[in-house]
Amino acid sequence: MQINFLAVIAAALACFLIGGLWYSPLLFGNAWMRANGFTDADLKRGSMPVIFGAAFVFSLLMAANLAAFIGPDATLQFALAASVAAGLGWAAFGLAVVALFERRSWTYILINGGYLTVAFAAMGLILGIWR
Repeated sequence: MQINFLAVIAAALACFLIGGLWYSPLLFGNAWMRANGFTDADLKRGSMPVIFGAAFVFSLLMAANLAAFIGPDATLQFALAASVAAGLGWAAFGLAVVALFERRSWTYILINGGYLTVAFAAMGLILGIWR
């Protein structure tokens, strides 16, 4: 199967940047922190280069997997529909199942599931346009 790796990198960057905005105080950062019971001190723990590096690698893997799933000959409409279906139907709903058993709040589920759905849609848009 032919995969456009430049499109995969661009899709991964979009996923990563959407996450940065999504979890910032401009959008859902404060609500996400409350839903997790995090403080500012909690966010300073751990190695930020490792966290951001691993997050980008996972974004690359998601984008490559999505590109393989969509296929090289997909129409833009199919790429978008398949990406939203994957983001909402698999990623967000899968996260929701785990979160229910972890006794997480609906706020947690909606914020994280919303991010996955929007990020997958953006990746699908890029992959669908840049074949």
